[in-house]
Amino acid sequence: MSTFSGPLGPQQWEILKRLAEDLSPEQRLWASGYLAGFGHAEQKTVHSPSRQSSESSSGVTVLFGSQTGNAEKIAKALHVRLQQSGISARLDDMAAYKSAQLRRDRCLLVIVSTHGEGEPPDNARPFYEFLFGKKAPKLDGLQFSVLALGDTSYEYFCKTGRDLDSRLEDLGATRFYPRIDCDVDYEEAAEGWMEGVLEILARSRDPRVEISAPAASGRAAVYSKKQPFPAVLLDNVRLTGRGSTKDVRHIELSIEGSGLRFEPGDALGVLPTNRPERAADLMESLGLDPGAVVPGADGAETTLEDALLHHYEITTLTRPFLENYAALSGSTELGELLKDENRDRLRNFLYGREIIDVVRRYPVSGVTADRFVAALRKLPPRLYSIASSQNADPGEVHLTVAVVRYESHGMERHGVASTFLADRVAEEGKVPVYVDSNPNFRLPEDPDAPVIMVGPGTGVAPFRAFLAEREVLGARGKNWLFFGDRNFRTDFLYQREWLAHRKNGLLTRIDVAFSRDDDAKVYVQHRMLEQSRQLYAWLEEGAYFYVCGDAKRMAPDVHEALIAVVAKEGHVDREQAEQYVRNLQSSKRYRRDVY
Repeated sequence: MSTFSGPLGPQQWEILKRLAEDLSPEQRLWASGYLAGFGHAEQKTVHSPSRQSSESSSGVTVLFGSQTGNAEKIAKALHVRLQQSGISARLDDMAAYKSAQLRRDRCLLVIVSTHGEGEPPDNARPFYEFLFGKKAPKLDGLQFSVLALGDTSYEYFCKTGRDLDSRLEDLGATRFYPRIDCDVDYEEAAEGWMEGVLEILARSRDPRVEISAPAASGRAAVYSKKQPFPAVLLDNVRLTGRGSTKDVRHIELSIEGSGLRFEPGDALGVLPTNRPERAADLMESLGLDPGAVVPGADGAETTLEDALLHHYEITTLTRPFLENYAALSGSTELGELLKDENRDRLRNFLYGREIIDVVRRYPVSGVTADRFVAALRKLPPRLYSIASSQNADPGEVHLTVAVVRYESHGMERHGVASTFLADRVAEEGKVPVYVDSNPNFRLPEDPDAPVIMVGPGTGVAPFRAFLAEREVLGARGKNWLFFGDRNFRTDFLYQREWLAHRKNGLLTRIDVAFSRDDDAKVYVQHRMLEQSRQLYAWLEEGAYFYVCGDAKRMAPDVHEALIAVVAKEGHVDREQAEQYVRNLQSSKRYRRDVY
């Protein structure tokens, strides 16, 4: 074992080692990210890692592209562990990474998520476009490894990471450790990648250094995804009015005594229970005994019924499940659908279907319970933007939840987490939760900075938290909200609160768009264009621009509207307007939380 202790004294080093041995992989990620952030907060005059000089080459560069903060959290954890191992390392955000540095770096560790339908995160786009552009340099002297984050329920799983991995190789760089692709339950895979990378780097630096991972312990230091806090349901109020085509709930949970801390912009991870009726449908269709013993997602044995209720995803179709089930069923039709040339056919087939549809359409005889659960992925938590300020409502956390219910292919469908919260948790019942930090969606540090918020539908949730936080802290910056939904009478979420904020001056402006009240559909981007002069004036005053909500339609439309506003009011062409918007993004004055 290496005896490296860096700047720590022997006693401090022993304390740190003992602490590390008591933490799970997820807890070590959290702790190292916290320490990195704590150091930055304590020393305001010290530049953040992403602003270190890029004029000199370092031993290793850890480069991250992150939309919700997970890739950044892993990058910070890896950076700390590299330093603890005595390996010179820099930490860089892709938004701030200089293209000239790429020519000088000798070892690049890339951690990047995939956003939306195969898109790079906002902060990764400049680097991504540079790397795939004509000015990308030959990288014959560079060694690299990529950790890709994604979600197998999306068609273009981990596409950004895969693209960067392939492109770096095409440019002549050498992959010294294989790319790892992580699903939503990423902690174990990320930990394995970090250990593999650290071992090779330590061996190449000094053959005598041995890297050994701290053993995980059953003792929990903090509540987390693997050890969630049982929050008590305090309130479940329907926000949408009678006659609305949507059911949106305001959920209040007690986290009193948990020690959980969050900031406006963070999300709450909810670990739901699957719908009992759907679990029963699956067991009946497969002819399986609910009491059959199977491995749970945590490795411990449990019953099939418990596994399908609490451990595994039993609704969302993913490509890995289809591949596994095709092998179980021997279906040639399903095998044909999975061929690359049939992507469009597969996409059409998947639309509106769940695992139960596949099981019923392609029956399999004689499958055992353990073989079936081996085809499933772990039940992932659902993340909800937090709609409250901890400073304003201590001991509580609020959510704005759109309840998913619809019919397709002759069956009633129910959102796993939304109906769990709305229908199946009794008053004062328990909801397993943890905080998912999102450092990329934060209020400005300057309380006098103006803030523009675009949040249609449940995308307004974090902005409720923003305003509550600014009010309790006495921030003097102006606040402007763009809100949109279907109908004014039934879907104006938190209407009384916004009007009260408008009356007391906290909310400087509010512009609303209700798409189904008139023949011509009006959305938030149309209101932006109507108010283009004022919007541009706020940006020129230093306003921060935030967007939360749908990534497929709303976010791109708002982005286009923002470019149009800049072009019109700044009297510039589209290329210059796009550069203006990119500058907003790189200076972190344009932030998005889209899904």
